[in-house]
Amino acid sequence: MKFILIDRITEIQPGESIKATKCLSLAEEYLQDHFPRFPVMPGVLMLEAMTQTCAWLVRVTEDFSHSVVILQEARNVKYADFVEPGGVLEVSATMMKHEDKISKFKVQGVVDGNVAVSARITLQRYNVSGDALPNSTDMLAINKLRQQLKLLKPPAF
Repeated sequence: MKFILIDRITEIQPGESIKATKCLSLAEEYLQDHFPRFPVMPGVLMLEAMTQTCAWLVRVTEDFSHSVVILQEARNVKYADFVEPGGVLEVSATMMKHEDKISKFKVQGVVDGNVAVSARITLQRYNVSGDALPNSTDMLAINKLRQQLKLLKPPAF
């Protein structure tokens, strides 16, 4: 099962910053098992939403030159509030470093004006082929990601 934890990219400045939202619905499958009497977005999925947001900034900054962008490290992760059904997690990230195969971010998720989660995230990027240039398998993944971005991007992007 693959969770897409970003509903909309609301702002993006390639090489600098990104803002995105996740609207939590009671229909989310994992809420059936995660505290059924007190459904909240699991902390690990809040972290994943922040990771996915940062990955979009990497992809746009590099014009999709890598097919894979993954979490390498999460530091100073702090959870301060819940995301309940009907709530909107607003993720904002600032790119602190972007070098070779590594990108580092300062990121936070806010609900109703209150910080719900914050972290320092390091992402690693590469192509499945192992080469600097994407092969046909990489290009299939990259094209799918480009199509997904069209659904997520703001109208003026």
